Amino acid sequence: MAYLGEDIPKLGFGLMRLPRLETGGIDIPQVSQMVDEFIGAGGTYFDTARAYNDSEAAIRAALVERYPRAGFKLASKNAAWLGMNSREEAIAALDTSLAETGAGYFDFYLLHNLGGKRTEVFDRWGLWDWIKDVKEQGKIRHWGFSFHDNAETLDEILSAHPDAEFVQLQINYADWDDAGVQSRRCWEVARAHGKPVIIMEPVKGGMLANPPGPVKEILSAAEPDSSPVSWAIRFAMNTEGLITMLSGMSSLEQMRGNIATWKAVQPLTEAELSTLEAARAKLKELIKVPCTACHYCMEDCPVDMNIAGIMELINRAALYGADAAKHGYGFATRTAKASDCIGCYQCEGACPQHIDIVTQLAAAAEMFE
Repeated sequence: MAYLGEDIPKLGFGLMRLPRLETGGIDIPQVSQMVDEFIGAGGTYFDTARAYNDSEAAIRAALVERYPRAGFKLASKNAAWLGMNSREEAIAALDTSLAETGAGYFDFYLLHNLGGKRTEVFDRWGLWDWIKDVKEQGKIRHWGFSFHDNAETLDEILSAHPDAEFVQLQINYADWDDAGVQSRRCWEVARAHGKPVIIMEPVKGGMLANPPGPVKEILSAAEPDSSPVSWAIRFAMNTEGLITMLSGMSSLEQMRGNIATWKAVQPLTEAELSTLEAARAKLKELIKVPCTACHYCMEDCPVDMNIAGIMELINRAALYGADAAKHGYGFATRTAKASDCIGCYQCEGACPQHIDIVTQLAAAAEMFE
C-alpha cells in the first residue's frame, strides 16, 4: 500500500542555510541556479519557514515566479512559540507566509518544532483544529509537525492527534542511537502510528560533512572515494517510510554533490552499516556539544549572545585544544561574552538538541576569558 509522499523524490531542498551576499542578503541569482539544477535533476520538494529569516521571499523569486506551481512541492511552518503573543498572531502567520512566497497554497504545512514547553502553545491556542480547518479551505494540502523531543513525548502527541499526516524528525547516523535525540526510537514511534517521515538534519547542521579526523579516517578506510556527506545522505535515504530527506544547501557545489549521491544511492550493505556504527561511536567520543547551529537559542537571548558560535568553539577546543579555539573567541563574542549570561534559561527551552547551554557557557567563560 502506497504512503503519503512515496512518489516524492528523496532529496529535498532545505532553505534554512541559503547562500548570502557580503551585505547579508540572500544571493538570489545563486539560489536560482541551485533551483534550476535541483529541478533539472528531478527534485520537487522545497522546505522553508517563517523562522528562516527571509527564506520565503527568496524562494518566491527563485522558484515560485519562475516555474509552474504544479511542478513543485512547497512546505512551510508555523512556529507559534517563537515571538508570537496570541492565537490570532499565530494564525495570521500562515497568510503572511502565503503572501511572502506567492505560492497560493502549501503542499505541506507544519506545526514547527514541537517538544517541551513549545507544544503547550499549540495546545493552548487550539492550533490542531485550526490546521485541519485551513486544509479544508484549500490553503494547505497536507499537515503534520516537526519534532525535537523524546520518543515517549512523540507517542503522546501522535496518540492525541492521530489526524496528523506525517512527522518531520531529526535523523542521521550520529543521532540514531543517541539517548538525547533518540532518532531511532522516534522513527519507530512514527512508523508504529503509521506516519511517513520527512528527515531533517541528515548531516547534523554540517557536522557530518566535515567530521573530526578520526571519523574521516574510518569512513575513508572503508570507501576512499566516498565523501563524508555521501555517507550521511545514504544513511538517511535508506530510512523506511521516507517522504523526503531535507538537505540545507548553501552553494551550487553542495547541490551538485548531493544530487550525485542521491542519484547513485543504493541500500546500505552490512559492511557499510558496520562502518557507520564505528564512525558513530568515534564521534560520540569526540564531540562535546551536539549543537547544529539552528540559532533558535539566540532568538530571544536578552544579552544578544552568539550562543551557537560559542558552542562551536567548545567543540573545536575538545577536538584540537583550547589554544586552537581561543583565537576565534573575540570574534564570536562581539555582542556578548559567555560570562555575560544571566541564567534566564530561555535558550535551553528553545534548544532542539536539549543542550545544557547555561552550563556550557560557564565552561566557555572559564576556558576562554
